[in-house]
Amino acid sequence: MKYFIYILVCCSLSSFSQDKYITRTGIITFEASVPSFEEVAAKNKSVSAILNTENGEFAALALTTAFRFKNALMEEHFNENYAESDKYPKASFKGKFIAFDSHNLSNEYQLKGTLNFHGKTKDMDTIAVNLVTTNEHMTMNGTFKVEASDFDIAIPKIVRNKIAETITISFTFDLHKK
Repeated sequence: MKYFIYILVCCSLSSFSQDKYITRTGIITFEASVPSFEEVAAKNKSVSAILNTENGEFAALALTTAFRFKNALMEEHFNENYAESDKYPKASFKGKFIAFDSHNLSNEYQLKGTLNFHGKTKDMDTIAVNLVTTNEHMTMNGTFKVEASDFDIAIPKIVRNKIAETITISFTFDLHKK
């Protein structure tokens, strides 16, 4: 299934020409913790991503069932009640770097695009991204915040004071030149 989704991402970005950097082992973490309560955080270490350095286009795809929590019960609740992973198995981002300079890849850039999760799409205007390039390798990382309500995720009253409405999402992609 992962292989199929990876091929799908690559095919959907067929407009990309030569200078592409890719990964299938990108990392996305999210945290929705509230002080004095149990940590609500998860990590996905199998995110596919591709960057076209000729035009600054970028896309990433994550399977929602690949997010791992410290607590198995939290993971189950996330997949069944919040992400509804059976109905919405993927989260994706597609966008473009603003003022991207293919001659200066190691730089801090702003990324603009759309984030799709739980069947909803949110426009993301300013995600600060740090790129560091060495030979055939590029590291890309950044952090941004979203609201659970942006994706029609209702937090039940019984746990509302234990889960933050604002979710912090961090990502790290170790991309390799294709």
